[in-house]
Amino acid sequence: MSTTNIVIMVAIGIYLLAMIVIGAVFSKKNKNTDDFYLGGRRLGPIVTAMSAEASDMSSWLLMGLPAVALMTGIPEAFWTALGLAVGTYLNWLFVAKRLRIYTSKVDAVTLPDFFSKRFGDDKHIITLIAALFIVVFFIPYTASGFAACGKLFSALFGIDYVESMIISAIVIVLYCTLGGFLAASTTDFIQSIIMTIALLVVLGVGEGVINGFDTVFDNVRSFEGYMDVFKGYDVASGTVGSYGALPVASTLAWGLGYFGMPHILLRFMAIEDREKLKISRRVASVWVVISMGVAVLIGIVGYSLMKGGIVPTYENASAAETVIVDVAKWIASHGYIPAFIGGIILAGILASTMSTADSQLLAAASSISQNLVQETFKVKLSEKKGMWLARICVLVISVIAVFLALDPSSSVFRIVSFAWAGFGAVFGPLVLFGLFWKRTTKWGAIAGMLSGGITIFVWKFVIREVFSDTILNIYELLPAFIVASIFIVVVSLVTKEPDDNIKKTFDFVKKQSKI
Repeated sequence: MSTTNIVIMVAIGIYLLAMIVIGAVFSKKNKNTDDFYLGGRRLGPIVTAMSAEASDMSSWLLMGLPAVALMTGIPEAFWTALGLAVGTYLNWLFVAKRLRIYTSKVDAVTLPDFFSKRFGDDKHIITLIAALFIVVFFIPYTASGFAACGKLFSALFGIDYVESMIISAIVIVLYCTLGGFLAASTTDFIQSIIMTIALLVVLGVGEGVINGFDTVFDNVRSFEGYMDVFKGYDVASGTVGSYGALPVASTLAWGLGYFGMPHILLRFMAIEDREKLKISRRVASVWVVISMGVAVLIGIVGYSLMKGGIVPTYENASAAETVIVDVAKWIASHGYIPAFIGGIILAGILASTMSTADSQLLAAASSISQNLVQETFKVKLSEKKGMWLARICVLVISVIAVFLALDPSSSVFRIVSFAWAGFGAVFGPLVLFGLFWKRTTKWGAIAGMLSGGITIFVWKFVIREVFSDTILNIYELLPAFIVASIFIVVVSLVTKEPDDNIKKTFDFVKKQSKI
């Protein structure tokens, strides 16, 4: 191994060791499963904001989004980023405070637990369905994170993809099983800072190498539609696209996913002082806008770097997901200090992956150990045994995710987009109706989750395949969200109203949310 690679490995090693140490420190603060899964509702406003957004963005921010911008131009990247920015703000504005109050009032520590108590589901049918959907969508989501780590080390050091992917997974599992939610949130906060540094350094270096943004934009203006938000240009095939009103609407629908993301909603539930959520909202919204804007710019700069031979020529968006890795390698080749800086950039990619994977693992594990084993199947466990079961669930889910991540050709962007759509359609409408419509019933909730989940699979694997050349070939989240909302309303109206206790709790939360 060269001296440059050794310096890079030292930088990455320091970061990985710090994450494990944080997990060990916070392991002493986990007295019960509530602490392990929700941190005892002790998060501060800044940690709440940054951990929520870091766990949201994942490797998609540093790898997936730049790759899409590089290979297909502005449209998909721009409308996706805009939808996510608007969704982020609205989620913090309307959902955060009311969900924090509601979950505290009914003593719910997981999203399925909240649904069950909100709708008076004593038989835990809702809990069962919600927990199963969380496991179904979170495992491939987590696998995409492991795959990103594997691509990183494989592209950087020529290490076998599978070996590097497994090593990364082991580190994530270590600090996650040791420290639980508090460790995950604290590391997410640190990781968000590292991600920001990595984005800014890569953008600055790339812009400097190409002699300014004027040169960057001159290079892509020659492609008709590349910078047009309603067209787009496929660099690989050399064809101009068309981005009409329906594709724009379906891409903006990425923002709807926020209302149903368990790992983000858990941050709302965990803040210590609900009155400080306004600070969290401002910090989160600003960070999201800046980080996604920089990521898109990196993609545009990446084309000029590719043209100038700084990075390889990519055949498609999946291959282009290593553009930030290749830039870091180029920086690292210019001396020991640049090598350390390159290591920090690569640690930023690891951070973006780990910050999401740890949150997903905890949410999926809580669905199995807390919602399925203890609540649905009524298995009585002591606090100590409950903690051990939680950690075992994290380990088992990680092993399954590793097997799903064995294919190095899988696209991080595509896997994340499907899982995002799944959560957005299954839980998004239910969260909104559950928090803002008192008439929502248990059967309406069940109908909404099932119809949303089924629509996601049917639209993705049947309708979009059969009607690929028609207007029906749109992002599955939009139609599934609409279908789920319709089912919630219709079924709730034709079934018995919620009982008085449920209504009183709803009215209490509504009143407290305005104070």
